[in-house]
Amino acid sequence: MSQAKPCCIPQRELPLRSAEPVRGTPSESAPSGLIALPAGDFLMGTDSPAGFAADGEGPARRVQVRGFEVAPTTVTNAQFREFVRATHYITEAEQIGSSFVFFLQVDEALRRATRQVVRDLPWWLTVEMACWQRPEGPGSSMLDRLDHPVVHVSWNDAAAYCHWANVRLPTEAEWEYAARGGLDGCTYPWGDELAHQGDGQCNIWQGEFPSLPNPPWRPGTVAAASFSPNGYGLYNCVGNVWEWCSDWFSPAYHQQTAGIDPAFVKVTGRRSMRGGSFLCEQSYCNRYRIAGRSSNAPSSSSSNCGFRVVRNLQ
Repeated sequence: MSQAKPCCIPQRELPLRSAEPVRGTPSESAPSGLIALPAGDFLMGTDSPAGFAADGEGPARRVQVRGFEVAPTTVTNAQFREFVRATHYITEAEQIGSSFVFFLQVDEALRRATRQVVRDLPWWLTVEMACWQRPEGPGSSMLDRLDHPVVHVSWNDAAAYCHWANVRLPTEAEWEYAARGGLDGCTYPWGDELAHQGDGQCNIWQGEFPSLPNPPWRPGTVAAASFSPNGYGLYNCVGNVWEWCSDWFSPAYHQQTAGIDPAFVKVTGRRSMRGGSFLCEQSYCNRYRIAGRSSNAPSSSSSNCGFRVVRNLQ
């Protein structure tokens, strides 16, 4: 496997803490439209040389999961707004007063005015007032993209939403089982070729990252239900936004978890993320493969990270 390059995810290191208690009345039911997946087994991880050994993508192994329900899309701005209206929840980015935004998502004036560049990741800016409601900072709004994934949510924010909505974050095993859509061992949710029948299948970087993208594509999210769903009816399992998982992250994940409903519960300081984002590109950060893994501090938030929810079968 190849050596890992610095991934396109900035981090904010804060002391580890539990998710903030959620005020208001919890939702009586999970979001509608969850898809029931039966118990099954699948080949998890990869031994492909295209993977990143340092991320702990392999070795590939046979894993079993119990049946569960999964959302067809990541949580949208409209769904997260319902949660905030019901609970008056304030995200960590709002409490801190800033979040990480990819530099080409903001206008040139704000780019020049924003001097805080993330160390070793110069394409990220620390933008004041950037949050889920203002994805690119002052002057921006999510109101024209209510069907897009909510972004600028930390793992702790996602956990708070789950507590309210009577759902939970998926384990890495559940996420990968669902993302594969029944295609055992394939690279992407639709097969092994990046382009299927000549058409794009996911929202990833168009061009060679981090050079300027090929027009007319611009870096940013698309609607959560864009492109064709996988074999289980899930949209955008790769590309668009990274998705938080419940596991703590470890490069030794595949060596240190059991083969039935595996979950890494030892505290490591970083939570697992899956699926890649609109900033992934094959020649640089090809972590939008189903077996790709990454992680971040649970208090971090950025313009390319959201989450999908699951629920135990009733």
